[in-house]
Amino acid sequence: MDLQLKNKTALVTGSTDGIGLATAKGLLKEGAKVYINGRHLAKIEEVIVEIKKDIRDADVHGIAADFSKVEEVVALLEKLPEVDILINNVGTYSPQPFESTDDEAWFQDFEVNVMSGVRLSRFYVQKMKAKNWGRIIFLSSESAINIPDDMILYGVTKTAYLALSRGLAKYLSGTNVTVNAVLPGPTWSAGNHAGMKKLAEERGISEVEASLEFIREKRPSSIIERFAEPEEVANLIVYISSPLSSATTGAALRVDGGVVNSAF
Repeated sequence: MDLQLKNKTALVTGSTDGIGLATAKGLLKEGAKVYINGRHLAKIEEVIVEIKKDIRDADVHGIAADFSKVEEVVALLEKLPEVDILINNVGTYSPQPFESTDDEAWFQDFEVNVMSGVRLSRFYVQKMKAKNWGRIIFLSSESAINIPDDMILYGVTKTAYLALSRGLAKYLSGTNVTVNAVLPGPTWSAGNHAGMKKLAEERGISEVEASLEFIREKRPSSIIERFAEPEEVANLIVYISSPLSSATTGAALRVDGGVVNSAF
């Protein structure tokens, strides 16, 4: 199927690994021009080399920015003043006991997990409205609905993205600019590989066994009973980025492996 993404320009934040990288590759395979992002230019350049090995004609570019620093966000916007597709993927997470998570930690995670999407969307939506076409996608999480008791801060930031995406979609009513949120479940990334490796070492088991135990203990409602591959999430994101998804907006689209125990 041709997703009609040729001649479209996309920015995928936090895209040197995991879901972001898989999404960037998916868009590139469909002929889009893609800007990948990370905090360090050297890492971005390494990833671009690897991408071009897989996708020889990839129109891929890199743009560095640390989304916890407003001045770097401003610099990014100056370098890339217009996009057709904005994928707000960048995020941070870690287990944080509620009592010991201070104000600074709350504000720091909000800067990255929420305000990154606010700032970029606020900037790019003006030109999307002017040309009457665009796609804005927020990477939320099943944790937005299934708030983890050991990552309350993370869950709250992801719930904020649900409100932001729905409100922005309504704000853009009657235009050809769509806004949606995607809710992945546990998905393989560098961070999750590191976490499962640590769990495996603690329990004297393999990383695969550790991942299955994590699912059984922390996400027992999972229907697929495993971590998802990044590409499984990216497939949905790439479709939602395309002109073919024109009637889908204001939606919270779950690709959570059935973790959220609800039909609606």
